[in-house]
Amino acid sequence: MIKPGLHPRNRHRGRYDFPQLIAACPALARFVAPNAHGDLSIDFAKEQAVRALNRALLQHCYGVAGWDIPPAYLCPPIPGRADYVHLVADLLAEDRGGQIPRGATVRGLDIGVGANGVYPLIAHSEYGWSFVGVDIDPLALASLQEVVDANPGLGDFIELRLQPSPERIFGGVLRSDEVFDFTLCNPPFHASQADAQEGSARKWRNLGRASTGQRAMPPRLNFGGQGNELWCPGGELAFVRRMVEESAVCATRCLWFSTLVSKEANLPAVYAALRQAGVQASKTLEMAQGQKKSRVVAWTFLDARRRRG
Repeated sequence: MIKPGLHPRNRHRGRYDFPQLIAACPALARFVAPNAHGDLSIDFAKEQAVRALNRALLQHCYGVAGWDIPPAYLCPPIPGRADYVHLVADLLAEDRGGQIPRGATVRGLDIGVGANGVYPLIAHSEYGWSFVGVDIDPLALASLQEVVDANPGLGDFIELRLQPSPERIFGGVLRSDEVFDFTLCNPPFHASQADAQEGSARKWRNLGRASTGQRAMPPRLNFGGQGNELWCPGGELAFVRRMVEESAVCATRCLWFSTLVSKEANLPAVYAALRQAGVQASKTLEMAQGQKKSRVVAWTFLDARRRRG
């Protein structure tokens, strides 16, 4: 069975091969059992099960050994993260005669890399790209550094930097002489802690773990997430607007800026911010995983001739 909506190069379009995943990561076995349809699966409502699945997927599909995150940190679904990487690869190929650029000379900037580091881990495995991962959380960076160090040679391609100012995105972490081919970003979705808790409780109800009228927050959800990973003042829209404004200051330092925009209702305001910033071009790249739909908004301050470089 092919999962609808995923990118053609996404390794996770079919059913998970649990015997192979267990062979790669034996600890996954305790979470795998037949579901109501008789197919092997895990309980996606359990944080430990999702973490074990991610660890096995990264080991088996991308050659990343020893992946882990601290308890309660964001544990993102691998297929959707892989889709973003492949969409960026297609975007870069448009400026290169349809050829996807590969190798360490292609440099990406992951804004809010988190403890999981999934974007650079997948992108380096698939395309050989190098990365700078930025975050405001030193514990997240320390945890991810352990994963990088556990994989010989990976530290040559993934560099982690602490953003000392939570109010800034590019300022304070970019060096004066460096340029990037693209940025990746999964911005905080919610506008406040209360908003994040209500959203989490809603997801819990959708997983069938609470009645529709129950509002109590479960102790921990499958996807986890620290405060800065889930919410910021003004939510997703405020973050993306700030990112667009700051990108204009370093306009020539990056070929394509990009970010996820989960809420379709935010698109008109994002487009308005791009016009105000004076971008040369922008694109909206649609994403879908089953019933869930999202999109990547990408923009550049360079004209087509300069992008072809």
